[in-house]
Amino acid sequence: MSVFITGTDTGCGKTFVSATLLERLNRRGLRTLGMKPVATGATRGAGRLINDDVDTLDRASSISAPATARNPYLFEPPCSPHIAAAHAGTTIELPAILAAFDDCQRRADIVVVEGVGGWLVPLSDQVSVADLARALHLPVVLVVAVRLGCINHALLTASAIAATGVEFMGWLANVIEADLYAPSAVIETLERRIPAPLLGKLDRHDCSALDDLAQMVVAANAS
Repeated sequence: MSVFITGTDTGCGKTFVSATLLERLNRRGLRTLGMKPVATGATRGAGRLINDDVDTLDRASSISAPATARNPYLFEPPCSPHIAAAHAGTTIELPAILAAFDDCQRRADIVVVEGVGGWLVPLSDQVSVADLARALHLPVVLVVAVRLGCINHALLTASAIAATGVEFMGWLANVIEADLYAPSAVIETLERRIPAPLLGKLDRHDCSALDDLAQMVVAANAS
C-alpha cells in the first residue's frame, strides 16, 4: 500500500506535501518514488517537456524510475488535463496509469502518488481524479489550503472523497495565507465538519506533522 495526495484545488500545496513526505520516508531508509500520473503546464527544454511538480517529486524520491512510470501523461498547456489531452489528440486512460503505478510499486517500498488539481478534476470525458484514486485502491490524504474561502472548498471536497468510497486517511491544514483572519478558528471549524481526522497543521516553518504522517504510511504498508 502507498498513499494518494489530493487537494482542494491547484496551488494548495500537494507537491510540497508529497515531496516533504517522501523526504521523511527516505530518512527511515525506505525506497521511495514520487508519482504524478498526470501533469499539465510544462516548458520545453533539454529536448523534453519539463514540469516543476514532476521534477520536484523526482528529486525527493530515494530511487529512480523512468519518466514514463513516474509521469505517464504530461502536457504543455496549463489547463485542465482533459482539455490538454484533447488538444494534444490523445486520451488519458486509466489502464496506462495503473500499469505505470505497478511499475513504480515493483521498484519502491512506498509510492507517493500526487493527483492533479482537485478531487473532481476531469481526466477525460469519462474519468476524473476521484476515479483514478479509487482504481489505485490507495488511502487518500487531503491537503487543504487554509486561506480565505477554503471552508466551502474543503467541505465540498471532503464530502466528495467520502462519497467515493475510498479510504479517507485524513487531512492536512496547510496555512498558506499569512494574514488570514483567525486561522485557528478556520481549522477548528473544518475539524468539526470533515469526516476524517486532522493529521496536522503545516506551514513553511513547521512540517513536523509530516513526520507523523510518514509513520502512519509506514504502519499502513506494514499491516
